[in-house]
Amino acid sequence: MVRKPVVATISSGGYLQGSVNGKLPALGGKEPPGQEKVVLKKKITLLRGISIIIGTIIGAGIFISPKGVLQNTGSVGMSLMIWTVCGVLSLFGALSYAELGTSIKKSGGHYTYILEVFGPLPAFVRVWVELLIIRPAATAVISLAFGRYILEPFFIQCEIPELAIKLITAVGISEYHRYKYEKGNKKQKCYSFSCPLMVVIRVVFSYLIISSTSRIRFYLNFVTEEVENPEKTIPLAICISMAIVTIGYVLTNVAYFTTISAEELLLSNAVAVTFSERLLGNFSLAVPIFVALSCFGSMNGGVFAVSRLFYVASREGHLPEILSMIHVRKHTPLPAVIVLHPLTMIMLFSGDLYSLLNFLSFARWLFIGLAVAGLIYLRYKRPDMHRPFKVPLFIPALFSFTCLFMVALSLYSDPFSTGIGFIITLTGVPAYYLFIIWDKKPKWFRRMSGKTFTHFTTS
Repeated sequence: MVRKPVVATISSGGYLQGSVNGKLPALGGKEPPGQEKVVLKKKITLLRGISIIIGTIIGAGIFISPKGVLQNTGSVGMSLMIWTVCGVLSLFGALSYAELGTSIKKSGGHYTYILEVFGPLPAFVRVWVELLIIRPAATAVISLAFGRYILEPFFIQCEIPELAIKLITAVGISEYHRYKYEKGNKKQKCYSFSCPLMVVIRVVFSYLIISSTSRIRFYLNFVTEEVENPEKTIPLAICISMAIVTIGYVLTNVAYFTTISAEELLLSNAVAVTFSERLLGNFSLAVPIFVALSCFGSMNGGVFAVSRLFYVASREGHLPEILSMIHVRKHTPLPAVIVLHPLTMIMLFSGDLYSLLNFLSFARWLFIGLAVAGLIYLRYKRPDMHRPFKVPLFIPALFSFTCLFMVALSLYSDPFSTGIGFIITLTGVPAYYLFIIWDKKPKWFRRMSGKTFTHFTTS
């Protein structure tokens, strides 16, 4: 496919307008005289790449997951085996994404890969669900964990009021979005690498270095265009990060089981807190602060990466043009970052976030599986494609099969929730024809949709 070059102009608001035709900029394209080209800077080094991946995986899941795994496996040995197997499967997925990221050197992650292989409709459905529900809800969930652990030292003897958690979370989200996003990945480096600094304190290392398996998302592929020397940096960063995470999973559980009994672990609501109380005594009050910081780092990394997905989707014409604007001084897609703020706030104060995420968990696995299946398709369809990093074919085959098996399993075990999620996902199909394909929209419809998104990104 031949993509049309994009003429970029600096707007009075201090942003650079991205694409006007819904196409990616032509490689090596020249700007007309008198117009300045502003692009995303290549500022992600190997160290920062590792920081993004590990820092985003860090969250609150490790405080809950060991209990659930032990409950469902029934034994300590089988529990450790499950953690190890999940780590290996996640590594297979990461290696597959490393090949995709070095072969298709565009930001956007699985949105870009699905667009490249399967076309615009499934890619639009993916970004539609991600923007409206999955990302705001996921950000709200990890932010709520941040709010809960920030308040925990003040409510030692009683339950924390839910309203207080939501209010402090809302303040935290608002303060986060006030920062100039140029500092986002620098903060990520600080939050994620605070963990190795705590290695000397064995307790802190045990629960800050990792999170639950479900949080592994290959976030570096969302920011490929900002990675220095992506052909080497992406595979190295992914392999190093996944090795640290996988080893951390197993070591953390070993630390739990050698300090507290399996019976005590099953009775605990926060395994790592019980673990730290056993070893640290009164000093365990510092634990919630470290947990809150890890949650904040996870939120920061997620927003940093996924905002690039929205930026690329806007550049492709699948989202409003305002989201493809780049700040002329910071060289970051600031509107694509800001748009998450009101959507996350709405999610924060509405409904059951966890049920909503469960409804759509099958969609996550489905699209990740499709993206990796696309790797296999490209091997046969475009055998001469430049592949600086290439994995054995059984790795993407096994991982994509696992993802599709998870989709089938969720449909079998909980058809009602999966059905609701499927219906929500399918709303992207009429939305695609309404907002993308339908060219003869009334002027009032264009004005209304344009004003709505402008309000969201400037409020």
